[in-house]
Amino acid sequence: MALRDSSLPEPSGPSRPTAPPLDAADRGRLLAGAHHDPHALLGARPVDGGTLFRALRPHARAVAVLADGVRSPLAPEGDGLFAAVLPYPEVPSYTLLVEYGDGADGVHEVHDPYRFPPALGEFDLHLIREGRHEQLWKALGAEPMTHEGVAGTRFTVWAPNAQGVRVAGDFTCWDGTQFPMRSLGAAGVWEVFLPGVGDGARYKFEITSRYGGRFLKADPMARRTEVPPATASIVTVSRHEWADARWMAHRGDVPVHEAPFSVYEVHLPSWRPGLTYRELAERLPAYVGDLGFTHVEFMPVAEHPFGGSWGYQVTGFYAPTSRLGTPDDFRYLVDALHRAGIGVIMDWVPAHFPKDDWALARFDGDPLYEPGDERRAEHPDWGTYEFDLGRVEVRNFLVANAVYWCEEFHVDGLRVDAVASMLYLDYSRDSGQWTPNVFGGREDLDAVAFLQEMNATVYRRAPGVVTIAEESTAWDGVTRPTDSGGLGFGLKWNMGWMHDSLEYIRHEPVHRKYHHNEMTFSMVYAYSENYVLPISHDEVVHGKRSLVSKMPGDWWQQRANHRAYLAFMWAHPGKQLLFMGQEFAQGAEWSHADGPDWWLLDPGYGAEADHRGVRDLVRDLNSAYRARPALWQRDTDPAGFQWVVGDAAEDNVFAFLRFDAEARPLLAVSNLSPVVRPGYRLSVPKGLPVWQEILNTDSARYGGGDVVSRGPLLADDGAVRLTLPPLGTVWLEPVAP
Repeated sequence: MALRDSSLPEPSGPSRPTAPPLDAADRGRLLAGAHHDPHALLGARPVDGGTLFRALRPHARAVAVLADGVRSPLAPEGDGLFAAVLPYPEVPSYTLLVEYGDGADGVHEVHDPYRFPPALGEFDLHLIREGRHEQLWKALGAEPMTHEGVAGTRFTVWAPNAQGVRVAGDFTCWDGTQFPMRSLGAAGVWEVFLPGVGDGARYKFEITSRYGGRFLKADPMARRTEVPPATASIVTVSRHEWADARWMAHRGDVPVHEAPFSVYEVHLPSWRPGLTYRELAERLPAYVGDLGFTHVEFMPVAEHPFGGSWGYQVTGFYAPTSRLGTPDDFRYLVDALHRAGIGVIMDWVPAHFPKDDWALARFDGDPLYEPGDERRAEHPDWGTYEFDLGRVEVRNFLVANAVYWCEEFHVDGLRVDAVASMLYLDYSRDSGQWTPNVFGGREDLDAVAFLQEMNATVYRRAPGVVTIAEESTAWDGVTRPTDSGGLGFGLKWNMGWMHDSLEYIRHEPVHRKYHHNEMTFSMVYAYSENYVLPISHDEVVHGKRSLVSKMPGDWWQQRANHRAYLAFMWAHPGKQLLFMGQEFAQGAEWSHADGPDWWLLDPGYGAEADHRGVRDLVRDLNSAYRARPALWQRDTDPAGFQWVVGDAAEDNVFAFLRFDAEARPLLAVSNLSPVVRPGYRLSVPKGLPVWQEILNTDSARYGGGDVVSRGPLLADDGAVRLTLPPLGTVWLEPVAP
């Protein structure tokens, strides 16, 4: 399709008016990508003698306006600029015909991005300025839409310090010259609507800093990314149709601290290496459901450049990692878990971000997401940047991100990583490397305000969701409601219990009597917060050894200790979390490259009495746990617990009662010495004359020595006598009359 002259009537006078040249300064800034309002220079607008059309199309041979079926060529002005004054009294509906080569294949009819008004409203901009846009992902980033009757994508980005911003992508051969964005004023937001750009397009923002530097940045709000190490953002449209309405409607029926909550922690890329989200959806729900866990917890799924970080150094806070598939593929996995009756917790990392020059670091040439004070910007432990939580736009970026995962992906909870590193100004810093707050203290008041806002917003917008803090200090009120001055989390990882109990269990039994209080001390503070008992990935890497390998003794004793410890953990007040591989006593540390040693469960390995037995125990623990409210209904109520034997240090024995809301008891007894203890007397509530074992970790089916009580146990004078198995835990309950 060759371009030809216009058939419009000529204006009166000796000749058609020529386009007034651009001001030299405006032209220079436009071509340099440093103009704040390219829409004032490009597009169409009335002038004396008609309508001025100007287009910026680098590398084009010719450009024409097509209006009312008439082609009108624009005159070249150099540097990819084309312009003409055409005798239209008003701006018509028009498209551009852009010729790049000879013949019809070299001519493209396109809508002119610079004829469109802003596609972002004033209310959105107001909320962004205030830091209160709770669905920020619908205002910033790449949003496919129909604008003024034309399909395309609205690109918006927050870059308040930039001189100019342009969109570069695979649709521009990664040259940003063609599509400069306009500043929308005080909010610091830049915008352009690009017709014809849609799902699957790759893009970045080309930013010109106020110092004149020019660089490409991935979209902070990108909802899909290229597979690392590639770093472009991708326009995406969700087409997933959710099938979990029943789950979503009822997940909040019972408050989480009064409900069963048994979590299987998973690193998705290595659970079954090589599987995609959709392939995981065919296997993970069945496996987790068979073992009886109520929830899975995914280590971070947000996009990250380095797989060895396990996802804890995030560059794409709004994008599920593309290593395993698309965002809709991830939705499919969550949906499959929900349909199997399994909740989904996701690790969330608002404490820091990496310094990659194509991502958030010095995003518009200045510190933006990170503090301007270098002492505060750098995280001393991880070589990353911390977020500037005193800046309302940054806080909004993170609060909206928490909401995003709950609303867009239906996740049921967020486990917030490294909360302690956020709460303290002097965290891992020496004197002189930090400045006290306005009250002279070490608490980071901005971080406190952020966490309170995040929790309050998530709980208000996403009923049934739980937030969980990984907080390793004794900060007061982590799970206290925000209206009472607390941080507002639903649950907190009990790092004290984890550390103390693992310290106890690693000792040879002959030495355990000197560490007896490490197993009982947790009950001093068990009701100060709503706790989760975590045996997480952090405890089975970096030379810490797997759970079973922490245990002393030979292989039989290690497995016996492992089983007894798990049953003690499941009976202890608090919810529980177990990292993958520990459910079948994997001996090796976790490797993110190789994942769990599934071959240990192969029948040919002879694993029935070893690893399969431990896995069978975990299945039975979860089954017995979920069926007995005494083990979860009063986790946060001191009346739900009573010591029976708490001081038998010489025996290495612990025994306690758990009670449900109707005061129905369950007795848990752990004998963490390698000797059988026959006729061991344990007090039980009066009026319950007959008891029975419901679980014994020494059962032969778990790989134990089968020191079990198969018949009823009669209570005599308020006590039962039973034989305690070596390195074993036993659960008993009264027999109904």
